Amino acid sequence: MKLTPIALTLALALGGSTVASAAPQAGKATVQAARPFSWDNATVYFLLTDRFNNANKANDLAYGRKADAAPLRGFMGGDLAGITAKIREGYFTSLGVNAIWLTPPVEQIHAGTDEGTGQSYGFHGYWASDFTAVDANLGTEQDFRDLVEAAHQRGIRVLLDVVMNHTGPVTQADPVWPDEWVRTGPACTYKDAASTISCTLVKNLPDVRTESDTPVALPPALVAKWQREGRLEREQRELDEFFARTGYPRAPRYYLMKWHSDWVRKYGVDGFRADTVKHVEAPVWKELRNVADAAFEDWKRANPAKKLSDDRFYMTAEVYNYRLDDGQLHDLGGGQQANYYQNGFDSLINFGTVADAEQDYESMFSRYSAMLHGGALQGYSVLNYLASHDFDRPYDAARKRPFVTANKLLLAPGAAQIYYGDETARKLDVADAVGDAKLRSFMNWDELKQNAQRDGYRVGEVRAHWAKLGLFRQAHIAVGAGVHQQLQAQPYVFKRTYSKGALQDKVVVALDLPTDRSTSIALHGVFADGAKVRDYYSGKSAVVRNGQVNFGTRNAVLLIGQD
Repeated sequence: MKLTPIALTLALALGGSTVASAAPQAGKATVQAARPFSWDNATVYFLLTDRFNNANKANDLAYGRKADAAPLRGFMGGDLAGITAKIREGYFTSLGVNAIWLTPPVEQIHAGTDEGTGQSYGFHGYWASDFTAVDANLGTEQDFRDLVEAAHQRGIRVLLDVVMNHTGPVTQADPVWPDEWVRTGPACTYKDAASTISCTLVKNLPDVRTESDTPVALPPALVAKWQREGRLEREQRELDEFFARTGYPRAPRYYLMKWHSDWVRKYGVDGFRADTVKHVEAPVWKELRNVADAAFEDWKRANPAKKLSDDRFYMTAEVYNYRLDDGQLHDLGGGQQANYYQNGFDSLINFGTVADAEQDYESMFSRYSAMLHGGALQGYSVLNYLASHDFDRPYDAARKRPFVTANKLLLAPGAAQIYYGDETARKLDVADAVGDAKLRSFMNWDELKQNAQRDGYRVGEVRAHWAKLGLFRQAHIAVGAGVHQQLQAQPYVFKRTYSKGALQDKVVVALDLPTDRSTSIALHGVFADGAKVRDYYSGKSAVVRNGQVNFGTRNAVLLIGQD
């Protein structure tokens, strides 16, 4: 029979398992067997909703938006229903993904604006005009509910991107919010905390006065909008209840906290990825954490049959240029530092992974493990990444090393963030785009379907490699959350061990093996003689004899663990 791209790559990833058992049927629940989950070992798939998959062409241009944007700076049709279709198809499950982070689905400014790179629209989700509504270009509230429920049915958490520090740009169709809500200057100079927080990130991006405790009325434009939509009375009543329950003043930041936490209370979102964190006073994030925690507990109590676990709400932070080596303190300049871990966050995005990946495996892996286990980050974690939507120096931007990229990202201690298309070598250097738009091309489904060839590899082979490593991570909590130790330098072999209460896990990984013959691997006592172990790369099993194992394969990678 003819194989779909996902069935083909999943069959390869499962090491020869039959396609009938490997390929999930579209539209049917495929809840995976319960495995221990930890955000410290999560494999997070980050996507721009508008750039991933278009399931409904009828909503491609809403609110009178036009197809007049500069290259890759306008809406391209991706929507929430498109993500849900891929969840149901099994795309994420087959990749070992257990969390999806999607860009803000909130209603964006309606018009376009020119930031100096041509006409741009809020396709990315970071130019909010109404934090309480789903942007019609992306779908409906029901579409968002369907996405979360489809993900949860398959054991996949959902991370929502939230913005506390700015609204969308001002246009003829999108008025600025009142002065007591936002500042429109000065521009940030990033010399110290004040010039990083009490300022605008870029020109024409109003900065929310998150430092203010002064009560403010709702922005008139929002009041008029809700009046037209027939929901003003409901929104006002909910705000009254929120402020009465919490005792917070009606200051700008608390409105935003209420609006963001509503996505948790209504839909069961499992965590936040907080945007532009260092541009907001650190204690504000702890306040948001408290509000979100309460909302998550409310949702779980109301939906006991739908909750995935009793885990607490999760928050990770985008602190631009934060590196794992910073430990818990990030330098804001002027002798000022901020500890975001102590202000509500479980992890920070590790911008340093891009540079660290240029090192050899052991230098990178051992340093990460030391920081996370017994070092400054004991009890916390990082979210590693090698490409993203706004970091203009991704690792392997030309996609010449997609297999090594997977090894460095998915086998590094800590959580891993796959940027959509990492696993299919989606191009990050689109010729006619300018700036960060180059990083935001539409998902390369056609290349995957055609199993396109370039630079000595085929796209399907790349995805199969990423899937094998991802499924190994999913099966073994020790990969990202365990303690690292090198066992052998050449060929490179290491172990990871995890021990927390009754949960014990251990794995052995070998990289850069010769491919002209099978290789026996010394296990250094990690697995005892007579133990049956599995190579998650080939799918083959073998018995440990004389302290060694040989699976009879000729792959450059061995991923060894017990089922």
